[in-house]
Amino acid sequence: MSRALLLTTGIAAVLLAQPILAKENAADPLAAAEARAEATVKQMRPEEKTILTHSIMPIDIHKTGIKFPDDAIFGAGYTPGIKRLGTPPLRETDASLGIAWLEGGRKDGATALPSAIAQAASWNPDLVYRGGAMIGSEARAKGFNLLLAGGVNLMRDPRNGRSFEYFSEDPLLSGVLAGAAIRGVQSNDIISTIKHLALNGQETGRKFVDVKISDAAARESDLLAFQIGIEMGHPGSVMCAYNKVNGHYACDNDYLLNTVLKKDWGYKGFVMSDWGAVPGVEAAMNGLDRQSGEQLDKAVYFGDTLAKKAASDPAYAARIDDMNKRVLTAMYAFGLDKNPTQPGGKIDFEKNALVAEEVARQGIVLLKNSGDVLPLAKTAKSIAVIGGYADGGVLSGSGSSQVQGANGPAISRPKFGEGSQFITEQYHRSSPFAAIKARAKDAKITYRDERYVSDAVLKASQAEVAIIFATQWMAEGLDVPDLSLPYGQDALIAAVAAANPRTIVVLETGGPVKMPWLDKVAAVVEAWYPGARGGEAIASVLFGETNPSGRLPISFPASESQLPRPRVDGSDWIEPGHIGASTAEGARLTADYDIEGSDVGYRWFARKGEKPLFPFGYGLSYTTFESSGLKLSGLNASFTVRNTGKRAGDEVAQLYLVNRGGEAKLRLVGFSRVSLAAGARKKVSVTVDPRILADWNGKGWTMPGGDYVFALGKDAEDMGQTVSVRFPEKSWKD
Repeated sequence: MSRALLLTTGIAAVLLAQPILAKENAADPLAAAEARAEATVKQMRPEEKTILTHSIMPIDIHKTGIKFPDDAIFGAGYTPGIKRLGTPPLRETDASLGIAWLEGGRKDGATALPSAIAQAASWNPDLVYRGGAMIGSEARAKGFNLLLAGGVNLMRDPRNGRSFEYFSEDPLLSGVLAGAAIRGVQSNDIISTIKHLALNGQETGRKFVDVKISDAAARESDLLAFQIGIEMGHPGSVMCAYNKVNGHYACDNDYLLNTVLKKDWGYKGFVMSDWGAVPGVEAAMNGLDRQSGEQLDKAVYFGDTLAKKAASDPAYAARIDDMNKRVLTAMYAFGLDKNPTQPGGKIDFEKNALVAEEVARQGIVLLKNSGDVLPLAKTAKSIAVIGGYADGGVLSGSGSSQVQGANGPAISRPKFGEGSQFITEQYHRSSPFAAIKARAKDAKITYRDERYVSDAVLKASQAEVAIIFATQWMAEGLDVPDLSLPYGQDALIAAVAAANPRTIVVLETGGPVKMPWLDKVAAVVEAWYPGARGGEAIASVLFGETNPSGRLPISFPASESQLPRPRVDGSDWIEPGHIGASTAEGARLTADYDIEGSDVGYRWFARKGEKPLFPFGYGLSYTTFESSGLKLSGLNASFTVRNTGKRAGDEVAQLYLVNRGGEAKLRLVGFSRVSLAAGARKKVSVTVDPRILADWNGKGWTMPGGDYVFALGKDAEDMGQTVSVRFPEKSWKD
């Protein structure tokens, strides 16, 4: 029985890269490299065995004038090679959305992909693969051979400051897309991570918050996303998280790293810590293979301290050999020694920008379109563009994933007194205002910022159409307190909509927001953080050059009261601050994830009978689609998707489990993005991963015997045809 999802659509564009394969049929490059790594470890001298087990940040973070090795590159991490054995140095860079800006410290720039949540809104593994391949190629060209990518944590709380770095609230969608992104990165003969293992659900108190969750709930949700991502992507490294899980730090967690990852999943790569996440040398025995960014920890635990332990304790001696084997396995699996990276490679930034633009186009979600106000006619006589720095650029998320082009941000708003660029509201140099003007050349187009509502209202009342750009800035290191739009933008939108009934709201957000003005505006477009050419992508959708096809990878709550935790745990006493900041030594905080267990996002809404503002999987188009003819033979499903409208477009076909054994149970079990001309139809086939249907029994998976009801869904609320299949009870090991 297949243990990972197989998607086949018959569309040449989908799965242009290697197909998504079941675990037992996929070639694992790590397994193939393990024997060679073992042979190298046998040749290592005692003094060489701690070279690969820790890394520095080649950044003078304490301004001491320290000199770094000549072959180190200003970036996230550096580990020297072992010349005698032919092992290359590891040169590491953040992050999942492109090569990190790092305040312009390398005097260069990179191509910014849209946020991971925007990528997920495409529901297109092939496109996500292409994005990963693009940023991986830029990493290689800059001399890096390890990209800290592959963020797959589920969005348990939409106020999480790093929501924009993660894909979705669903384990299947997140795992499939993370696997595609990782494969793309590693197609460049470099290593990608998958991160942050695990249950990294909030930034408030992130270095000490203790997540409470049962084994079954974790395995059926967040851990399943990691498992699928690892099976499909084969990342060379897993990065563990800052937080605790059931009383133990994630980077010092025998359950997560030894039992789940290495024993149950058979993972053969290496586990690296997050920067400043190692509590002590004992973490090695609990599964951590490498200490990252050692300057941020209290001590260099995996250097001399580890060597002394290995010299006197046979258990540590065996462990240090295993640590080296795992790092070497990843190096050999992706040819780091045979195809070394060097700085100074050529980058076709224009070509790469087009990849980023296509990701943005496919990820933009049309949420409302009353009276078909969209697409806009290029013959419009007057358009008022308001707010969001739309005359300058498009918003991006902040922290270690921040990417900027060679000239830096178009706009930068420091968030703390000293003006650190690391936690700063920044905008990419892609102006929606300029892109709108280029398409409506004969129209009178005006721009007003959001400072004075009266001025914005006046301009809106004088125009045929008003387009408001509303922003919600999010960043690593701090959560947002609620889901309202900041800077009084909700009041601005309501006032403009009252002055002009043809008001269109374009949202540039890191996640969901509330919309108290929803019934007053004509249209709402969710553009997320749209990356290096976001302005062009937004205008393309507004004017109908692109038929919007994004679907929500997360639920939009109607209010915070609908969430499992109406307040972010710790937000009432922990002061938000700079990246990595924490409260006093010994501070304690618990986040109870057993409240929702494995019912994350849309599953929680279904369980509680709550109606979100917009459901998971939701999205409108400028055409219409119909899915029908659902048939199941065992775990193989097929159905037909038809474009019933008058223009070409893309549909995201969704298949859900809606009932198991007479009990309501909602789970996404398959999906496929389908491109169709007007009037065309196409047969879609999906093979269901049985783990999505099963429960974790403590030792493996169990599918209870009984009737399983499946439904074709427009989204997690709007269900169409159903089919019932009877399965006998079945249990199996991971």
